[in-house]
Amino acid sequence: MPGLWQSGVSATATDGLTTVPSQFGAKDTVSRLEAEIRGRGMTVFAHIDHAAGAAQVGLALRPTELLIFGSAKGGTPLTQSKQTAGIDLPLKALVWEDADGKTWLSYNEPGWVASRHDLDPDTGRTADVLAASLREIVKRATTAAP
Repeated sequence: MPGLWQSGVSATATDGLTTVPSQFGAKDTVSRLEAEIRGRGMTVFAHIDHAAGAAQVGLALRPTELLIFGSAKGGTPLTQSKQTAGIDLPLKALVWEDADGKTWLSYNEPGWVASRHDLDPDTGRTADVLAASLREIVKRATTAAP
């Protein structure tokens, strides 16, 4: 996705799912992400550790943690436009480790949510603002300060 990061870190986007590499391990990335979210006045509604759940039933899973987060101020306009948008809100971010030990962060693009639910153009602009904020949150969670 050209221009996503000014620092040269690349991201991939497929069908509304953006995935970026992290310079940190999974636990540190999740901690940084949560701090960024809370630092912007947003609420973390849930923190799901899929690997811990797998371990509880005797299964192995590399680090895989999901944060569900957002704010009523940002998300409600999308749901007001089309209530079905509520299936994709609040926002979600998945931090996961691949087979090579590399940590990644994946999230649904707010613009994809707007498109999926055929939101009106004014609401689409709200999704653009959410997307810019989300990109900054993810960038700060996955990259070291210059």
